[in-house]
Amino acid sequence: MSDQDTSLAGDNNLADNLEAAVEAMLFVSDEPVSAAALARILERSPTDVDSALSNLAIRLEEEERGIQLREVAGGWRLYSHPAFHELIANYVISWDPRALSQAALEALAVIAYHQPCTRQMVNGIRGVNSEAVISSLVEKGLVREAGRDAAPGAPILYATTRTFLEKFGLKSLKDLPALADFAPDEASREFIKARLSSAGADDDETEDIKRELPYFIDDEDIGLVD
Repeated sequence: MSDQDTSLAGDNNLADNLEAAVEAMLFVSDEPVSAAALARILERSPTDVDSALSNLAIRLEEEERGIQLREVAGGWRLYSHPAFHELIANYVISWDPRALSQAALEALAVIAYHQPCTRQMVNGIRGVNSEAVISSLVEKGLVREAGRDAAPGAPILYATTRTFLEKFGLKSLKDLPALADFAPDEASREFIKARLSSAGADDDETEDIKRELPYFIDDEDIGLVD
Protein backbone atom coordinates (compact mmCIF):
# COMPACT_ATOMS: atom_id res chain seq x y z
CA MET A 1 0.00 0.00 0.00
CA SER A 2 1.36 3.41 -0.97
CA ASP A 3 1.72 6.35 1.40
CA GLN A 4 -1.23 7.98 -0.36
CA ASP A 5 -3.38 4.89 0.14
CA THR A 6 -2.42 4.79 3.83
CA SER A 7 -3.34 8.46 4.19
CA LEU A 8 -6.73 7.94 2.55
CA ALA A 9 -7.43 4.96 4.75
CA GLY A 10 -6.61 7.04 7.82
CA ASP A 11 -8.92 9.82 6.65
CA ASN A 12 -11.74 7.33 6.16
CA ASN A 13 -11.25 5.94 9.66
CA LEU A 14 -11.37 9.44 11.11
CA ALA A 15 -14.54 10.25 9.16
CA ASP A 16 -16.15 7.21 10.79
CA ASN A 17 -15.29 8.59 14.23
CA LEU A 18 -18.57 10.14 15.37
CA GLU A 19 -17.00 12.15 18.21
CA ALA A 20 -14.49 13.67 15.81
CA ALA A 21 -17.24 14.46 13.30
CA VAL A 22 -19.34 16.14 15.98
CA GLU A 23 -16.34 18.14 17.15
CA ALA A 24 -15.61 19.32 13.60
CA MET A 25 -19.22 20.41 13.03
CA LEU A 26 -19.37 22.35 16.30
CA PHE A 27 -16.00 23.97 15.60
CA VAL A 28 -17.33 25.72 12.49
CA SER A 29 -20.66 26.69 14.07
CA ASP A 30 -21.14 30.15 15.59
CA GLU A 31 -24.23 29.16 17.55
CA PRO A 32 -25.47 26.16 19.55
CA VAL A 33 -26.44 23.15 17.45
CA SER A 34 -28.99 20.63 18.70
CA ALA A 35 -28.27 16.92 18.82
CA ALA A 36 -31.20 16.34 16.46
CA ALA A 37 -29.72 18.71 13.89
CA LEU A 38 -26.32 17.05 14.12
CA ALA A 39 -27.95 13.65 13.72
CA ARG A 40 -29.63 14.76 10.48
CA ILE A 41 -26.43 16.28 9.09
CA LEU A 42 -24.28 13.29 9.99
CA GLU A 43 -26.98 10.78 9.06
CA ARG A 44 -26.66 9.03 12.39
CA SER A 45 -29.21 8.17 15.04
CA PRO A 46 -30.00 10.83 17.67
CA THR A 47 -29.07 8.33 20.38
CA ASP A 48 -25.59 7.82 18.93
CA VAL A 49 -25.08 11.58 18.57
CA ASP A 50 -26.26 12.23 22.14
CA SER A 51 -23.75 9.65 23.37
CA ALA A 52 -20.96 11.15 21.26
CA LEU A 53 -21.67 14.64 22.57
CA SER A 54 -21.68 13.50 26.19
CA ASN A 55 -18.48 11.51 25.73
CA LEU A 56 -16.76 14.41 23.99
CA ALA A 57 -17.75 16.83 26.76
CA ILE A 58 -16.38 14.44 29.39
CA ARG A 59 -13.16 13.80 27.47
CA LEU A 60 -12.43 17.49 27.00
CA GLU A 61 -12.96 18.06 30.71
CA GLU A 62 -10.89 15.08 31.85
CA GLU A 63 -8.01 16.00 29.55
CA GLU A 64 -8.11 19.60 30.84
CA ARG A 65 -8.27 20.93 27.31
CA GLY A 66 -8.42 24.62 26.43
CA ILE A 67 -11.98 24.25 25.18
CA GLN A 68 -15.14 22.88 26.73
CA LEU A 69 -18.34 21.49 25.25
CA ARG A 70 -21.49 22.82 26.91
CA GLU A 71 -25.21 22.33 26.37
CA VAL A 72 -26.71 25.83 26.15
CA ALA A 73 -29.85 27.45 24.76
CA GLY A 74 -31.22 24.20 23.40
CA GLY A 75 -28.05 23.04 21.69
CA TRP A 76 -24.35 22.26 22.05
CA ARG A 77 -21.47 24.70 21.58
CA LEU A 78 -17.71 24.81 22.09
CA TYR A 79 -16.39 27.40 24.55
CA SER A 80 -12.98 28.42 25.73
CA HIS A 81 -12.05 27.13 29.19
CA PRO A 82 -12.78 29.70 31.94
CA ALA A 83 -9.19 29.36 33.16
CA PHE A 84 -8.05 31.15 30.01
CA HIS A 85 -10.67 33.91 29.88
CA GLU A 86 -8.26 36.56 31.14
CA LEU A 87 -5.72 35.67 28.48
CA ILE A 88 -8.36 35.67 25.79
CA ALA A 89 -9.80 38.94 27.06
CA ASN A 90 -6.40 40.57 26.69
CA TYR A 91 -6.25 39.28 23.13
CA VAL A 92 -9.83 39.87 22.03
CA ILE A 93 -12.05 41.85 24.37
CA SER A 94 -9.55 44.70 24.75
CA TRP A 95 -10.33 45.79 21.20
CA ASP A 96 -13.84 44.38 20.83
CA PRO A 97 -16.34 47.25 20.71
CA ARG A 98 -19.09 44.85 21.74
CA ALA A 99 -17.57 44.35 25.20
CA LEU A 100 -20.01 45.24 27.96
CA SER A 101 -19.43 48.14 30.31
CA GLN A 102 -20.14 47.94 34.04
CA ALA A 103 -23.34 49.95 33.47
CA ALA A 104 -24.50 47.54 30.77
CA LEU A 105 -23.78 44.54 32.98
CA GLU A 106 -25.78 46.06 35.83
CA ALA A 107 -28.78 46.74 33.57
CA LEU A 108 -28.51 43.29 32.02
CA ALA A 109 -28.46 41.69 35.47
CA VAL A 110 -31.63 43.50 36.54
CA ILE A 111 -33.43 42.44 33.36
CA ALA A 112 -32.18 38.85 33.60
CA TYR A 113 -33.34 38.40 37.20
CA HIS A 114 -36.67 40.22 36.95
CA GLN A 115 -37.84 39.88 33.37
CA PRO A 116 -39.93 41.11 31.80
CA CYS A 117 -39.36 44.55 33.29
CA THR A 118 -39.61 48.15 32.21
CA ARG A 119 -36.88 50.74 31.82
CA GLN A 120 -38.31 52.49 34.90
CA MET A 121 -37.75 49.28 36.86
CA VAL A 122 -34.11 49.15 35.78
CA ASN A 123 -33.72 52.83 36.63
CA GLY A 124 -35.13 52.18 40.09
CA ILE A 125 -32.70 49.36 40.80
CA ARG A 126 -29.61 51.14 39.45
CA GLY A 127 -30.54 54.60 40.62
CA VAL A 128 -29.60 56.18 37.28
CA ASN A 129 -31.13 56.58 33.83
CA SER A 130 -30.62 53.34 31.91
CA GLU A 131 -32.13 54.25 28.55
CA ALA A 132 -28.79 54.33 26.72
CA VAL A 133 -27.44 51.08 28.15
CA ILE A 134 -30.70 49.22 27.47
CA SER A 135 -30.65 50.44 23.88
CA SER A 136 -27.07 49.16 23.63
CA LEU A 137 -28.09 45.76 25.00
CA VAL A 138 -30.89 45.57 22.43
CA GLU A 139 -28.45 46.42 19.64
CA LYS A 140 -26.09 43.68 20.82
CA GLY A 141 -28.93 41.16 20.72
CA LEU A 142 -28.78 40.40 24.45
CA VAL A 143 -32.10 42.06 25.30
CA ARG A 144 -35.36 42.29 23.36
CA GLU A 145 -38.67 44.10 23.64
CA ALA A 146 -41.21 41.72 25.19
CA GLY A 147 -44.49 43.60 24.93
CA ARG A 148 -46.04 46.43 26.91
CA ASP A 149 -46.76 46.79 30.60
CA ALA A 150 -50.34 47.45 31.76
CA ALA A 151 -49.18 50.50 33.72
CA PRO A 152 -50.15 54.01 32.59
CA GLY A 153 -48.30 54.94 29.42
CA ALA A 154 -47.87 51.26 28.50
CA PRO A 155 -44.06 51.25 28.94
CA ILE A 156 -42.03 48.72 26.98
CA LEU A 157 -41.15 45.47 28.75
CA TYR A 158 -37.66 44.03 28.25
CA ALA A 159 -36.41 40.44 28.48
CA THR A 160 -33.22 38.57 27.63
CA THR A 161 -32.70 36.70 24.38
CA ARG A 162 -31.41 33.35 23.22
CA THR A 163 -28.13 35.11 22.40
CA PHE A 164 -27.88 36.05 26.09
CA LEU A 165 -28.07 32.37 27.02
CA GLU A 166 -25.44 31.52 24.41
CA LYS A 167 -22.98 34.21 25.46
CA PHE A 168 -23.23 33.40 29.14
CA GLY A 169 -23.19 29.62 28.69
CA LEU A 170 -26.65 28.94 30.16
CA LYS A 171 -29.11 26.19 29.24
CA SER A 172 -31.98 28.34 30.47
CA LEU A 173 -32.68 31.18 32.89
CA LYS A 174 -32.97 28.57 35.63
CA ASP A 175 -29.18 28.25 35.41
CA LEU A 176 -28.61 31.85 36.50
CA PRO A 177 -26.60 31.90 39.74
CA ALA A 178 -28.67 32.59 42.84
CA LEU A 179 -29.00 36.29 43.47
CA ALA A 180 -27.97 35.70 47.08
CA ASP A 181 -24.52 34.65 45.85
CA PHE A 182 -23.79 38.28 44.95
CA ALA A 183 -25.02 39.86 48.20
CA PRO A 184 -22.56 40.12 51.11
CA ASP A 185 -25.12 39.71 53.94
CA GLU A 186 -28.77 39.05 54.73
CA ALA A 187 -29.66 42.74 54.91
CA SER A 188 -28.30 43.29 51.40
CA ARG A 189 -30.15 40.25 50.07
CA GLU A 190 -33.43 41.50 51.53
CA PHE A 191 -32.76 44.94 50.08
CA ILE A 192 -32.20 43.51 46.60
CA LYS A 193 -35.36 41.37 46.86
CA ALA A 194 -37.39 44.40 47.94
CA ARG A 195 -36.13 46.48 45.04
CA LEU A 196 -36.71 43.68 42.54
CA SER A 197 -40.25 43.23 43.85
CA SER A 198 -41.04 46.88 43.21
CA ALA A 199 -42.46 48.07 39.92
CA GLY A 200 -40.10 51.03 40.07
CA ALA A 201 -38.87 53.75 42.39
CA ASP A 202 -39.88 57.31 43.20
CA ASP A 203 -37.49 60.06 42.24
CA ASP A 204 -36.82 60.80 45.92
CA GLU A 205 -35.62 57.25 46.41
CA THR A 206 -33.15 56.94 43.53
CA GLU A 207 -30.19 58.50 45.32
CA ASP A 208 -30.70 56.18 48.33
CA ILE A 209 -30.87 53.18 45.99
CA LYS A 210 -27.70 54.21 44.20
CA ARG A 211 -25.87 54.62 47.50
CA GLU A 212 -27.15 51.48 49.28
CA LEU A 213 -27.52 48.85 46.58
CA PRO A 214 -24.42 46.63 46.35
CA TYR A 215 -23.27 45.76 42.85
CA PHE A 216 -24.43 42.19 42.47
CA ILE A 217 -22.72 41.51 39.17
CA ASP A 218 -19.17 42.32 38.15
CA ASP A 219 -17.14 42.29 34.95
CA GLU A 220 -14.92 39.61 36.46
CA ASP A 221 -17.85 37.39 37.48
CA ILE A 222 -19.32 36.95 34.00
CA GLY A 223 -17.61 37.62 30.68
CA LEU A 224 -18.54 37.41 27.07
CA VAL A 225 -15.59 35.27 26.00
CA ASP A 226 -16.59 32.41 23.73
